[in-house]
Amino acid sequence: MRKAIELTRNNTGINLSVAFDYGGRAEILNAISRMIKDGITPEQLNESLFNKYLYTSDVPEPDLIIRTGGEMRLSNFLIWQAAYSEFYSTTTLWPDFTDAEIEKALVAYSRRSAGLAD
Repeated sequence: MRKAIELTRNNTGINLSVAFDYGGRAEILNAISRMIKDGITPEQLNESLFNKYLYTSDVPEPDLIIRTGGEMRLSNFLIWQAAYSEFYSTTTLWPDFTDAEIEKALVAYSRRSAGLAD
């Protein structure tokens, strides 16, 4: 992780989020708990305020979520943030996910974004 951070520290093009020991449901419950502790009333609650209490409050919502290993589910990953994300699944396992695999995912995403069939 330290090597990846060092290699990408000056990058400005895209955001890549990798989550370790993360659970979307736990994140939502944590946000609600913190809001209650902060005295947020139901009348104050809206999506913008709720987003500020999420772990990802300073990270843009994902445009594309890539799922490796052939899985076709989110598996508790970014449950709130993924509402409008595109989803790409591949049978390739994470350790074997190469630049060519990233290219495939981005091409598939760009075709969907442009309204083209795969």
